[in-house]
Amino acid sequence: MLDEARIVNALAARDIVPDASQRDAIAALVTLLGTNGRRAKSGAMLAHQGVYCYGLPGRGKSLVVDTAFELASCRKRRLHFHEFLREMNRRLVSEPRGDDRLGSVSRQWLDGVDLLCFDEFHVHDIADAFLMGRFLDTAIGLGTRIVLTSNYAPDALLSDPEFHERFLPTIEQIKRCFTVIHFDGSRDYRFDGEEASLPHFFAPLDAATSDALLQIFARYEGSETLEPATISAAGRPLAARAAGAALLWADFESLCVASRSHLDYLDLAEQWHGLILDKVHTEWLARSPTLQRLIWLVDIFYDRKHALFIASDQPIEAALSGLEGAHDLSRTLSRLAEMQSRGYLSTLDGTAGAAGVAAQTVAQP
Repeated sequence: MLDEARIVNALAARDIVPDASQRDAIAALVTLLGTNGRRAKSGAMLAHQGVYCYGLPGRGKSLVVDTAFELASCRKRRLHFHEFLREMNRRLVSEPRGDDRLGSVSRQWLDGVDLLCFDEFHVHDIADAFLMGRFLDTAIGLGTRIVLTSNYAPDALLSDPEFHERFLPTIEQIKRCFTVIHFDGSRDYRFDGEEASLPHFFAPLDAATSDALLQIFARYEGSETLEPATISAAGRPLAARAAGAALLWADFESLCVASRSHLDYLDLAEQWHGLILDKVHTEWLARSPTLQRLIWLVDIFYDRKHALFIASDQPIEAALSGLEGAHDLSRTLSRLAEMQSRGYLSTLDGTAGAAGVAAQTVAQP
């Protein structure tokens, strides 16, 4: 049986003492997960069918939710919102025409899922709003328990004034059927980490930076794979400086200035455990589409706990600070801070190549 003490103890093992809002979320999650299987469909139960955690980046939303999710003993699934949208759209393409294709696909997707967790839930355009509204309506009707983390209060979803009113029924449904917890702590935990021994961000774009990137690639892949390659990203060719078994090396212009989407980055994150993002000329970040692509890329690699190395003409975090024209930039800055910290344990460091390097290092006299 899941209780608050188990979650608090799991957090304590990571030297984390929950603050007031985190404790509120823990209590709500225990209430939600206190029964086995899907919730009954009665009106009384629907009021506790979901938990919606929102607040500024780095306040521990995902940390608390992921800890509870790991301890929950039920049929469960957790995924990033980008990944969910890709899966749903793939299913919709192959779904036969009918009066409610979206409802049918939603029911298929939810089959066998008692607990669903969406990380970084957001709605920025009307197409996603329509899909998400029907999906949530279906999930609630089935009694699926749902946990959402977001940087946005429910009332701030789909803020575009042209479309916001059309999403109001879904917003009201979230407020009615979910326990809404505001993570309002003043501390961004991601900025507290000790810097990693291996630098991840480099500036300027000079000979020293080039040498550092060469050493990073050789550390994980050796030098025999250090040659240009053309790879596939979501079915489209992408020129890379080098492509190893676990680490990809590509230029910012090819990845984020060129017309790419989150589907490309999802595909890359499924093929590689780390990325060297080279030749970032920060003047390009003033272009909204380019900035948004970088945000998607960081989100997707962070969600999978992959490694990210960035070489730019100016320090990347300073260049990003104060920019406008894209969604969720504050979250990106928070995540970049964590991704270069000692506490960020990336999947790249668990690859065979990294293990081999470590063994060689130990074997040296």
